[in-house]
Amino acid sequence: MTEPTWLTETRAAYDTVAVDYARLIPDVVEGPLDRGMLTAFAEQVGPGRSVLEVGCGTGRITAHLRDLGVDVSGVDLSPGMIEVARRSYPELRFEVGSMTALAQPDAGLAGLVAWYSIIHLPPELLPDVFAEFHRVLAPGGRLLLGLKAGDRRVRLEQAYGHTVAYDVHWLPPDRVADQLAAAGLKVRAKLVREAEGREKGPQAILLAERPDGTADR
Repeated sequence: MTEPTWLTETRAAYDTVAVDYARLIPDVVEGPLDRGMLTAFAEQVGPGRSVLEVGCGTGRITAHLRDLGVDVSGVDLSPGMIEVARRSYPELRFEVGSMTALAQPDAGLAGLVAWYSIIHLPPELLPDVFAEFHRVLAPGGRLLLGLKAGDRRVRLEQAYGHTVAYDVHWLPPDRVADQLAAAGLKVRAKLVREAEGREKGPQAILLAERPDGTADR
C-alpha cells in the first residue's frame, strides 16, 4: 500500500530539521496562557496517571508535562525527532508512530496531548483521527489540542534553516470543536489568543473530555 504524500513529506521535513529545531525552539513553554492550559490539563488528569503526547517532536512538551506530575510518554512520526528527544530526555519514553493508528489499547489513557501536531494532517482526516483519540482515552480521560487558528493551507519550503516541502493547516477552532463532539469528545474549554513572538497569526487550545457516563460536572 502506497504511503500518503502528506505523511512522507511531513516525516522527511522533520527528520531534516530535527537537530536545528531543538536548537532554535526553547525548552520552556513560552506564554502564561499556554502554560495555564497545560497545567489545567495535568491537574484534571491527576498525578501519576498515564498520558501520551502524539506528535511529541523533540520532547519539550513531554518533559514539561512530566514536570507537572503526569506519567507521560511521547510518540512522533519522525525518527529524527525521536532520536533527539531520547538524547535530550533519556529518562522519558519515546517511540516512532503515527496518530492515525496509535499502538495503544482501547480506553488505556487518562490523557492525550496533540500540541500543534494535527496541523500537518489533511483536514479531511481529522474526524478519523479524533475517533482514534476517543478509542484510546479512558472514560473521563482528557484531550488537549494546540493548533493554529484560521482556515487556510500554507506550503512550507524553508524551515529552521533547511529546505523542506510540507503543509501546515490553519484550522477553525469552532469546526474542530464540532468534529471532536462528533467523535464523542466533549469540549470543556477553548482558548483563542493573538499571536505572540514569532507566531504569524492567532493560536487556539482546546481541552476536551471523553465523558464517563455520569452526570455533567
